[in-house]
Amino acid sequence: MTLDLIKGQKCNLTKDDPLLTRIIVGMGWHNTRPEVEVDFSVFLLTPSQTVSKDEDLIFYGNPSTPNQSVAILQPDRRAYTELTDNTQIAVELSQIPADYERIAFALTIYEGEKRLQNFSLLDDVYLRIVNAADGKELLRYRLGKDFSIETAIVAGEIYRYDNEWKFSAVGSGYAGGLAALCESYGIQVNNILPSIQPTSPVIQPQQSPFLLPELRSRPKTDNSPSSSPASTPAPPLNLNTILLKNRGERISLQKGAESLGEILINLNWYQKKSSGWFGSKGVDLDLGCLFELKNGIKGSVQALGESFGSLNRPPYISLDGDDRTGSIATGENLRINGHYLSEISRIVIFAFIYEGITNWSEADALVTIKQQGGPEIEVRLDEHNNNKGMCAIAMIRNQNDETFSVERLVEYFGGHQELDQYYHWNLRWEAGSK
Repeated sequence: MTLDLIKGQKCNLTKDDPLLTRIIVGMGWHNTRPEVEVDFSVFLLTPSQTVSKDEDLIFYGNPSTPNQSVAILQPDRRAYTELTDNTQIAVELSQIPADYERIAFALTIYEGEKRLQNFSLLDDVYLRIVNAADGKELLRYRLGKDFSIETAIVAGEIYRYDNEWKFSAVGSGYAGGLAALCESYGIQVNNILPSIQPTSPVIQPQQSPFLLPELRSRPKTDNSPSSSPASTPAPPLNLNTILLKNRGERISLQKGAESLGEILINLNWYQKKSSGWFGSKGVDLDLGCLFELKNGIKGSVQALGESFGSLNRPPYISLDGDDRTGSIATGENLRINGHYLSEISRIVIFAFIYEGITNWSEADALVTIKQQGGPEIEVRLDEHNNNKGMCAIAMIRNQNDETFSVERLVEYFGGHQELDQYYHWNLRWEAGSK
């Protein structure tokens, strides 16, 4: 029987079947829009969660590892349980070099931002794992329709743990396509814009022997803007924005659950980039929240511990992805399902520095709260305490089941437990990782 997983779930692949050595990772989707071009890629990751060399990125231009332990099945895809996947990857678990801890499987949309396309245009996106020996489907993870702005998705990962192989249903979305995804795994690709003729990306310090899927050679259209920085137009001034400048300032969103719709909370920050194909990691600034529901349930949504939440089930809050470098144009996003306004009591939005030097003043972080049909609300982290690695940014409260209010906090804390106690959440905390 196939095991159906939801986002954040894990399962052990080899504990109950120690003879499982060869698996097929299949991904599929239903595309009614032929102009949407979808690519598949695989990242072999070291314990530092980064690639170590060019060949650790597997895609159509580099279809297998040198020892064939991970290989794309191009002409010989097979039907398993009467279903042929759009893409299939063969993985020889026993042949994965010991240097690698996990393997991430991703989908990207070619030129998604330029063409105004994202994964909401695809239906029935899934990842499944099949035992290659007998064709039995072991598990399936259906990704759903939660990706309304993302052009890249890390669907799932297989990873080693105590000499066994496990699978994690990740479901993390990114904007910026494959180039942004590569940067999150330690691949630095410089001077790449959608408008640049993609046959000669500038990659330092060593020229890659292959092109990334997002950078394959395609004709440049006549209306493409110039790639010269001097000719890049300045972004238009947004006059429909409210800035909460002082601690305690508060504003209410649109009234009514139907009016609220989806509330998008975006964290963006400036991160100095190191040059080179494999640059050193900078500050890893994470977005998350504490939540309290009307029924008394409390918890957190954050990448740490892979507690990504859910938009259509409690807590009705989800985290889209984990921007580990600050280089992804749209940063990180929390979503709140306003249709469940009456179920939510309060939320504290926070950011914390997971890795790197505690330097809020250099990060120049900005949180934007976007509501359907109403003005955007901005909270700038322009008050700094570089001695503490966590910042409570805003408090969101239910206002008589009519709307949410947003209050500026910008208070700094030494960690999750200190923040928890200050706002009286009273959760139990333990060390975690992502």
